[in-house]
Amino acid sequence: MEEFLEKTFIAVKHDGVQRGLVGEIIKRFEQRGLRLCAIKMILPDEELAKKHYPLTEEWIKNNASNTRKAWAKKGITLEKTDEELASQVNSWLKGYLMEGPVVAMVWEGMHAIEVGRKLVGTANTKEAPPGTIRGDFTVDSYEIADKKQRPVRNIIHASGNIEESNNEVHLWFRPEEIHEWTKKEWEIMH
Repeated sequence: MEEFLEKTFIAVKHDGVQRGLVGEIIKRFEQRGLRLCAIKMILPDEELAKKHYPLTEEWIKNNASNTRKAWAKKGITLEKTDEELASQVNSWLKGYLMEGPVVAMVWEGMHAIEVGRKLVGTANTKEAPPGTIRGDFTVDSYEIADKKQRPVRNIIHASGNIEESNNEVHLWFRPEEIHEWTKKEWEIMH
C-alpha cells in the first residue's frame, strides 16, 4: 500500500484565515482520513511567493493559453505576448499570497494529492461544486477577477501533482517540521 501513500501541500490563504475557515478546512481533511504531518502560520514574503509561483516556461505557456481561451470566449483577442500575460497573472498571484498570514499544512494519505484537489474544488470558484471548500465558501470568479485586474480569491491552495507537492512541501517546511505518526484508523481503512 505504500505506493499509494502521498504527501500534499495545502495552504489556507489569508482570506480563508481572516474568515475563520481554518478549523473547518482541517476538519474536512481529517474526515477524509488524511493525516496532518505539519502546520504553521506564516506571512509569506516576496522571496517565498516568488519560489511558490515560479515563472517557468511551462507555466508561462499554460497560463497564457488558458488566459487567451478565457478572453476569446468573450470575443476578445489579447495582443500581449505569452510572457507579458503570464507575468501579469504571476505578479497578481504573488501579491495575493503576501497580503496576510497563511496557514501552511502538509497532509499525508492514500492518493492525498488527488483527494486534496477534490476536497478543495476547482480554481474558478463559480464552477466549484457544492461540498467542496471553494464551492461552499467562495463566490469569486475569473470574470470578477479580470474586471478588477487581480487573481481569483479562492481561499485555499492545493498541490496539483507529485512534483509540485514535493517542491511545495520542501519550500514551506524544513524536514524537522514534518512529523510522522501512526494514524490508527488507517488500520481499519486500508
